[in-house]
Amino acid sequence: MRPSSQTFLAVFLIASVLFLPACSRQPRIVVGCKNFTEQIILGELIAQQIENKTHLTVERRFYLGGTYIAHQSILAGRIDVYPEYTGTALTAVLKQQPGAGRKAVFDRVKSGYEQRFHLTLGPPFGFNDTFAIEIRGDDARNLHLQTLSQAAAHAPQWRAGFGYEFMERPDGYKGLAATYGLRFSGPPRIMDLGLLTRALKDHQVDLIAGNMTDGLIPALDLFVLDDDKHYFPPYEAVPVIREQILAEHPEVKQAIDELADKISDAEMRTLNYEVDGRKRDVKNVVAEFLKHKFP
Repeated sequence: MRPSSQTFLAVFLIASVLFLPACSRQPRIVVGCKNFTEQIILGELIAQQIENKTHLTVERRFYLGGTYIAHQSILAGRIDVYPEYTGTALTAVLKQQPGAGRKAVFDRVKSGYEQRFHLTLGPPFGFNDTFAIEIRGDDARNLHLQTLSQAAAHAPQWRAGFGYEFMERPDGYKGLAATYGLRFSGPPRIMDLGLLTRALKDHQVDLIAGNMTDGLIPALDLFVLDDDKHYFPPYEAVPVIREQILAEHPEVKQAIDELADKISDAEMRTLNYEVDGRKRDVKNVVAEFLKHKFP
């Protein structure tokens, strides 16, 4: 018995429903980042660069929390690329002792990520966002302080404020305190990263661990103590990328590689200030920066 025209129509409609979504699903790159201003800027920078230089669709999954969550997200394939810092990757992820030179740390992280995680690093963006141990500018001037070693004598009268991750990571508070003999008036206050600089300015705490490229450091008259014992490793900002994505979409590598050495320390500080200090929209700030770099 020959199938009726209605049967042919039904089969055609069912096939269409099953087939069309697969055809319409466009390749996409998922860009992630951690949950503080500089990471949002870098995540948006990567996203816009891929959108500008390729025909791929980009999905943004920002505010992923700290290093552990971002790293687990890329291992699980929930994101394809995110910005990281070489010193953080070396100590917090690979659990290795810090090295002295930028290139040595970069090479160790790149090799370790490729061998253990099937992840790779793109070239550094150009700036080094090391930890900045900050006090108020007035305190630095009144007490004639320049270095962490000098500040250690005053620490017993101070309250410290740190982010949760800084308290836990191997290149964080415990090692810093041991290296410089830091003792505070009480246990450090654990605060959200976005609240630390304001808390310092408002005398809620007297010393914090921030980021060297924080645009609010000069704006709020804060002072960065010199790490005179060289406790912190280099923290070059780099893109971490799934190797599978580069194999499937080599154009992503080309787009991201163009960002190599495009951001100086001063430029990153300015970008952070545009968002934190002037409260501008991240997308607009990044779009202007890319237009300036790639006219």
